Amino acid sequence: MSVDLTGGHPDMDYDEHRRTYKGFLIGAQLLIAIVAVILVGMLVFLV
Repeated sequence: MSVDLTGGHPDMDYDEHRRTYKGFLIGAQLLIAIVAVILVGMLVFLV
């Protein structure tokens, strides 16, 4: 999906916004993976 940024506000740093959003997505995916590993470990060792 492409977004036309030509009409955006000149003070907005769109490249930094994209970089921050990608970092957020990577962090969220990492957190989900860690929680999944913890839950599997609880299933194996506590049940």
